Amino acid sequence: MPAKHNSEDVKLTIDFILKDLDITRSTFYEWRTKGRAPACFRLPNGQLRIYQSEYRRWLANLEVAA
Repeated sequence: MPAKHNSEDVKLTIDFILKDLDITRSTFYEWRTKGRAPACFRLPNGQLRIYQSEYRRWLANLEVAA
């Protein structure tokens, strides 16, 4: 079941994620293809965003797995 997000949940750009993780765009899209990236959603203009709460959850899961 997908997580619920409120209207105040910050929507992060892919560029923010790339800088925060210090990865290339191609790495991010490779992870996305393999199902290893945080869940994204597409805006009406076609751009991808990631809810900040989802990003934090994804990072926390990586820490647990490590």
